[in-house]
Amino acid sequence: MNDPAHTFVTSVTASGNCGDFGIEASLKMALTEMPVDINKVALFSGIGCSSKLVHFTNAFGIHTLHGRVLGYAQGAKLANPDLEVIAVGGDGDGLGIGVGHFVHAGRRNIDMAYIIHDNGVYGLTKGQAAPTLHLGMQTKSLPEPNINSNINPIMLALASGFTFIARSYAYNTRHLKEMIKKAVAHKGFALIDALQPCPTYNDINTKEWYGGEDRIDPATKRPMPRTYDLESTGYNGRVTADMSEEDVGKNLLHVIEKSREWGDKIPIGVFYQNEIVPIYEERISERSPSYLKEPPAKQQLAKNDGKSVVNLTNLSKGLLFEKLVLAQ
Repeated sequence: MNDPAHTFVTSVTASGNCGDFGIEASLKMALTEMPVDINKVALFSGIGCSSKLVHFTNAFGIHTLHGRVLGYAQGAKLANPDLEVIAVGGDGDGLGIGVGHFVHAGRRNIDMAYIIHDNGVYGLTKGQAAPTLHLGMQTKSLPEPNINSNINPIMLALASGFTFIARSYAYNTRHLKEMIKKAVAHKGFALIDALQPCPTYNDINTKEWYGGEDRIDPATKRPMPRTYDLESTGYNGRVTADMSEEDVGKNLLHVIEKSREWGDKIPIGVFYQNEIVPIYEERISERSPSYLKEPPAKQQLAKNDGKSVVNLTNLSKGLLFEKLVLAQ
């Protein structure tokens, strides 16, 4: 276990044929290759198959409530900015019940990363349609085709204010590993939309479908994979301080254009990165200069005798007075 590659490995893991396994492996490889202190890595998850990842990774982890992972994760990061906070969750957890947190987290731009396991179904509760399942699709557990339009995580993240937006594919672990490293290194709120097959309930967007095994190249007689790397096309979604408003606008249009590609060609890579928006921690520091030096997690809570450093006497008297008034 002295091998650095085993630093974040536990005795339990996801099933090898599930897309969760590729995301789990990619995260462990990314953390191993990055200069991060294992004692400062904090993983948070919501509810779903994806959320077992905190149990499968040897780091501090909290398995939270359905749709509330970003609330917990943001709270931990703001309480202790020294933590390397990474949130994980499914498309149902994050874009269904948790979509309100998703939007407002983007507005804040806290320095942390969020990985969404995007398989189009609620895998833990027997395969109901998740918010990312496209209109009209009928996976094996649906009695009728999906009646709702899908949420596009890339476009929603852009509209919400995320400053790093990427997509990857669970079975392309090398690519996903690099996306995670970039997301963690980015100063600001980073999203990775991790496409993944669900072999149990999504019988449409399968490993074979992503791999293009249903469409053979006539010339090479080989499958034509649907995913392609944005960088290979010369795409650059970075926004820098020296860019004009017109160039920034063009970049945003390119993000929208690429995020809408689906079907035969699915782009993966960094769609958007804005390095000039101040992070939330810096905004707090402008109002409370001591925040970064003495964040809540490092403030003294009790005296040597165990008593609280906060004097609650006046508060107690006020509550007692209110109770007496209400009792009359």
